[in-house]
Amino acid sequence: MPKLGVNIDHVATLRQARRGYEPDPLLAAKLCEKAGAHSIVAHLREDRRHINDEDIELLKKNVKTRFNLEMSINPEIVQIACQIKPDQATLVPERRQEITTEGGLDVLKYFTPIQKVTHLLKAKDIVVSLFVAPDKKQIDAAYKIGVNMIELHTGHYASAKTKQEQTKELKKIKTMTYYARRLGLIVNAGHGLNYQNTERIAEIKEIAELNIGHSIISKAVFVGLEEAVKDMLKVMAS
Repeated sequence: MPKLGVNIDHVATLRQARRGYEPDPLLAAKLCEKAGAHSIVAHLREDRRHINDEDIELLKKNVKTRFNLEMSINPEIVQIACQIKPDQATLVPERRQEITTEGGLDVLKYFTPIQKVTHLLKAKDIVVSLFVAPDKKQIDAAYKIGVNMIELHTGHYASAKTKQEQTKELKKIKTMTYYARRLGLIVNAGHGLNYQNTERIAEIKEIAELNIGHSIISKAVFVGLEEAVKDMLKVMAS
């Protein structure tokens, strides 16, 4: 089965609702690791709406598995990433007004700036992944940039209204996973995955890791974070 990366952004979202100190994203990361998570994911947004600079410093120092920093190609964020040196940086599109990341990077349109940022990060020994749609042209562009890893956007699969539509999106993800693997790319996947729709994605053996956040944090409200992570691992193994 794929590995599980847990995104802890929404622990910080809850904290920021009161601008206080609780709940603590670092404690959340430790509990996720204790429960069997293979990596910890956090998105340092330009507006710092949840995860902040101190959070990522603490995560880098204390995460025992692998720290995956989601980030835009904004120069300020890139500079911070180069200083913090997370184990992995996943470049994602970002718009201030969006509620959550709405799609994959347009690598074709922003090829040159993405390539420049990729080279800067790789020079700091940071593994770089590009968050892209399951689209051949975008995957080809990611390959040309020189990354070794991509993350396929599963949002359209997750938001499908019918079983037929979901199956169509699943087929697209499978096809593009196989295609990217033939290019030699490591393939991860994520966005919108939950306890109901993750199993079919986890069955794609060529996917190395699934990155899941909101669903796990939501369930944790009722059963606790360790149990929520363990339950997701069970779904992925079924």
